[in-house]
Amino acid sequence: MNNFIFGNKTKVYFGKGGVKEYLGSLLDGYGETVMLAYGGGSIKRNGVYDEIIGILNAKGKRVVEFSGITPNPKYSKVQEGARLARENKVDLILAVGGGSVSDCCKVISAQALLDEDIWEMENTKHTFPTKFIPLGTIVTVFGTGSEMNNGAVITNDEKKLKAGIWATQADFAFLDPMYTMSVPMKQVISGAFDTLSHAMETYFGKPDENNLSDDINEAVMRSVIRNIRTLLTAPENYDARSELAWASAMAENGVLKIGKVTDFQCHMLEHQLGAYTDCNHGAGLAAVWGSWARYVYGVRPDRFRRFAVNVMGITDAGSDQELALQGIEAMEAFYRSIGMPTSLEELGITPTDQQIKELAEKCALACGGAAGSVKKLRQEDMRNIYKMAR
Repeated sequence: MNNFIFGNKTKVYFGKGGVKEYLGSLLDGYGETVMLAYGGGSIKRNGVYDEIIGILNAKGKRVVEFSGITPNPKYSKVQEGARLARENKVDLILAVGGGSVSDCCKVISAQALLDEDIWEMENTKHTFPTKFIPLGTIVTVFGTGSEMNNGAVITNDEKKLKAGIWATQADFAFLDPMYTMSVPMKQVISGAFDTLSHAMETYFGKPDENNLSDDINEAVMRSVIRNIRTLLTAPENYDARSELAWASAMAENGVLKIGKVTDFQCHMLEHQLGAYTDCNHGAGLAAVWGSWARYVYGVRPDRFRRFAVNVMGITDAGSDQELALQGIEAMEAFYRSIGMPTSLEELGITPTDQQIKELAEKCALACGGAAGSVKKLRQEDMRNIYKMAR
């Protein structure tokens, strides 16, 4: 295992009724003005909004609402939120929703206290913010694990580029699986697949040798697969939803990455699809994963064999290459069984050769030219994978 330093600042309140029990006392530690940020308004239909507003009012907070944060959050929305936070001298940002709301608010919390553009600051000057408006999250859609790290994925609508920005990390996070009961099942499954993808892309990083992080990761992946299957037959199953909620946080709170160099190239490939088409993130990942895996598995067939045996339950005898392919095929069969696409065509996208060339160029730009730890992918490799995925 590689050397590492580990810490996680986010305090998690997990389970039923956590907001009602603990949010009020937490608010005592922050100033008067709270920005309440959310997405399209589903929290007003399912009662979450009324619950939170009631607690904020009972504590005498001045509430500044910031709504309309969309999936694949836009950089223009970040700037709108930063202006609002700055003008109102916001003391706490409370992000209520899924990963898109959380990611957008992370960057708002930094941009509001900066005199320069954070996108250019990080991507051109390669410097990073150090001051932030405090952030708390109330998660209503699980999958991204955004609530326990300081990374955000933002689409720059002007540049047509989707990339990561490092910003603040939440002081506290509420994970109440009951909040997901009103979320459409397709969205729940897509989020769970995002969790699975985070775990896989960490697992296929280096080192190749056995290590505790990978042992834990295999358990997380098996748990996600098992509980997705449970929800398809028992959508109201609280235990399955709670397992998926914690798996989401585990996949992105740093534990699985301890001592690892991760490989998030499949995510980078999907990010540019999202920037161009605004496709669902989880579905986009599923559409390109099989092509990515087939393109790179020959470099490390032993790792893909271990995945096939320990995660997908392949028991057949055979060479590393044969078992690796069986594992890839088993994962794609799982995608189909839960209604996820395995190609761009199934995703509803039919890019031309020119569009694929542009996607590969943007992907290479976002990666700094090349990325990947299974196989270092350059622009031509990215183009080949997009073509395979059609």
